Amino acid sequence: MTINAPPLHGILETALYVADLGAAAAFYIDVVGLPVLYRDERLAAFGVGGRDVLLLFLGGASSQEMHLPGGTIPPHDGAGRIHMAFAVGADDLAAWETRLTDAGVAIVGRTAWPSGGHSLYVRDPDGHLIEFATPGIWTFP
Repeated sequence: MTINAPPLHGILETALYVADLGAAAAFYIDVVGLPVLYRDERLAAFGVGGRDVLLLFLGGASSQEMHLPGGTIPPHDGAGRIHMAFAVGADDLAAWETRLTDAGVAIVGRTAWPSGGHSLYVRDPDGHLIEFATPGIWTFP
């Protein structure tokens, strides 16, 4: 069945819920090198690649409806170890492995995909599975 939906232009935000916002923010700033777009006591927002946003929410801090001057944000929260992937260039994967290990971050997995891409996996301070993935993992129609 074909659905004639309006076009999507990507995924703008990815959210992770964390127990210690300071420790999680430090990991994404100091190890991953992400610039801070916004930060308060419940949320840290980081720019990724000049077009995407990684949101870190303090667990439980967004479980109530939030009223802003421009509208209302419904409650949300998450639990458990979540997975997300950063897109990296094939020529940069080795440099990422060096940066991560030099920062004391254990590499917990590696995958060479049949389609040609490669992935490197680490855990952030909350145990989320963070992937650094090269092109070639997914084939789009």
